[in-house]
Formats: sequence, structure tokens, C-alpha cells
Amino acid sequence: MMSEPWNTDMWFTSPWNFDKEVRDQVNFDPSPKLHDVTLRDGEQQTGVLFNKDEKIRIAEALAEVGIHRIEAGMPVVSKQDEEAIKEIVKRLEGSDTQVFSFARCMADDVKRSVDTGVKGIVMEVPSSTHIIERAYKWDLNKAIDTSIKATQYAKENGLYVCFFPIDFSRAPLEWVLDMLKKVATEGHMDALAIVDTFGGLAPHTVPHLIKKMREVFPDTPFEPHFHDDYGMGVANTLMAMAAGCQVAQTSVTGLGERAGNCAYEELALAMKTMYDVDMGLKTEKFVETSRLVTGLANVAVPPNRCIVGEKLYDIESGIIVSWLKNAGVDFPTELVPYRAGLVGQTEPKPVIGKGSGIDSIVWFLEELGIKATQEEMMALLTDVKERALKENRLLTMDEFKELAGAD
Repeated sequence: MMSEPWNTDMWFTSPWNFDKEVRDQVNFDPSPKLHDVTLRDGEQQTGVLFNKDEKIRIAEALAEVGIHRIEAGMPVVSKQDEEAIKEIVKRLEGSDTQVFSFARCMADDVKRSVDTGVKGIVMEVPSSTHIIERAYKWDLNKAIDTSIKATQYAKENGLYVCFFPIDFSRAPLEWVLDMLKKVATEGHMDALAIVDTFGGLAPHTVPHLIKKMREVFPDTPFEPHFHDDYGMGVANTLMAMAAGCQVAQTSVTGLGERAGNCAYEELALAMKTMYDVDMGLKTEKFVETSRLVTGLANVAVPPNRCIVGEKLYDIESGIIVSWLKNAGVDFPTELVPYRAGLVGQTEPKPVIGKGSGIDSIVWFLEELGIKATQEEMMALLTDVKERALKENRLLTMDEFKELAGAD
């Protein structure tokens, strides 16, 4: 079969994604990268805690996937966090994955980060006037002054600095631009995180915002950090990357504060299959890595969650079982937009329930080696639906055998 960017052996998205008018609107960086925040922001999700060994396991798994940068944590949080960062730096030395720490704009935070051996640091400070005055109870100038001093100190200690202005997207534009200019000129800023702390940006706003910021900072790499409070974390990050941002700050399966962050699996797969932008990740490890992290985090993942859901490829609907029967072997992307193997999922399989159809009955009878007439199969289908309604769930294979009269 001829391969097109939207239709390959592994996925089938839409040719509309590659219409010239659409392509003319996107401008991806030639070498986009991911900065994973699971070990810091991900751990801020209520109830989530990773010990030292778990953090190391996660970091190594992320490196195996091919994540370009890992934010290994905040040294000042605890001695164990500090030790975990140091060990991650050692374990990943010589790999293609860079290790960053996270810090407040304070000299001691920077010093603790330097001592861990990281090469880069994400430095946070409140940036909206209202959050500075109301939540932090600071004078406005304190946010600027501490940022200048701390980022300069980080530079003097040889760290790559990503400046992280908290609540940037809700800040008065003139004020926050003045603040950023001062930090860039009087302090130090290798890269700027475009931070949507509360997920309030609309997707169509994002490219406009990036354009305006690019006019002020033409040569500074931008790193979108978008929260998911409105379910827009991935969409907004995708818009930012399509507008030329260099690094996306993401987490495993969207783990993070409140509603979480941009899920790296969703962003990376969308860029690969919808835009033909490959970040070099081992996509076949997406499910394995998600289950490692969410398992350690003790976070339940909806079974139908895109890419990583445990039952994503289960088929109850009778019509889809018909599709599986007719096209599943030769044309698997007639059933699903991306094949299970692309992301490390289990292959599509029928299950028995109220939504089953006659082809579902045929499928399972053939598995059991049972022959039946059309009339018998229709009667069995009725029994299956009634039993599923009574039990209020899918049926087990043993229950199906019982209804089918199998020994």
C-alpha cells in the first residue's frame, strides 16, 4: 500500500491535516524537544508521592523512551529528593537525556541545585501582580529583584536557566513584559517558560501570544507549560509547538497539580501522526511507562483513556466486531486511528456485553469450536443481552459458555 503522512501501516489520521492551507499555518521548530515534569509537578498531584528509588526508576524509564530532558525534582523539598536528583544525574550521565532541577528564585535553592550536579535549572517566581500581592504578600519589586539576583547567580554557577514566571498567562501584559525584559538583561534567561498555571488560555490565543512574545524575545527559546484545568493542556501545547516553540513541558499521562499537565504521550503521538513531526521517541513504550508511573503514583487511569487506557482496544459494539472480522487482519486502521503496537497496547479483541451483535456471537462460538444455526445464534444473542443487563456489566467467558451450553 502507498504510504502518506496521514495513512501508513501504523496509523490513519486525516488528509485534511496536510492540506496546504493548514500546513501554511504551522511552523514547528526543526528539532522540538520534551521536558518532563513528572518527578516535580507530577508529584504535586494530591496524594502522589515518589520515594528516591521510585524517582530513579521513573527517570530511567523516561530516558529509555527518549525524553530529552527530565526535571528530576526540587532539592530543597527533602533530603531524599536531593539524593534522588544526584543519583539520577549519575545514572543518566552519558545518555541523550539532560537532567534539570527546579528552584525558587533564591540563592540557597540555586546552590542546592548546583550541588546535585545538574546542568540546567527551571527557576520559578510569581509574575502576575495580583498573585504577587494577594497570594505571596510581596511588594511587586521583590519579584523582579529576587529573579535578577538568583538567575545571575545560577549563570555564574554554570547552569542553563529556564525562567518560569508563575501565572504568566493572567499577568497584565505591560507589567510582565517589563519584568521579563529586566530579568533577561540584568539577570539571566537562557529560555523562557510560557506558563499557563491555571489552564486559562484558549487554543486560538496561544499562537497569538507566541507571536507577541517572539516580537519581544526574538532569539529566546520558549517552553510552553500548560495546565489542564479546562482539558486544553495538550491542545494548547500543540498550538504552541506549531507556532515554533522549542521545548514542551509535559508529564506522563498528564500527572500534575489539580487537573494536571499536558500528557506527553498525547502530544508526541499527535505531532507524529497528525503533523509528521517525529521527536525520536520510542512510542511503543508509552503504555509501559504510563503504567509504571501511574502504578507508583497510585493514580487510577480511566480504562478508555486515549493511548494508555487498559481497555482502549476492547470491542463490545457488534458493528465494530464486524469490522474486526472483515478488515482487522489486512486493514487494521479501519478499526482504530493508530495500531496497538505503535504505543505498546494490546491488540483489539472482542468482549461480550449488552452492546454485542451477531458477529460477536459468531466470533466467540468459533473460538469455542461450537457450531450453531442462525436461529440459535440469535437466541443466544438475546440471552447475552439479558444477562448483561441483569449483571450490569460485561460477561465473562465462563458465563458465555454457560449460556451457549458449552461443556
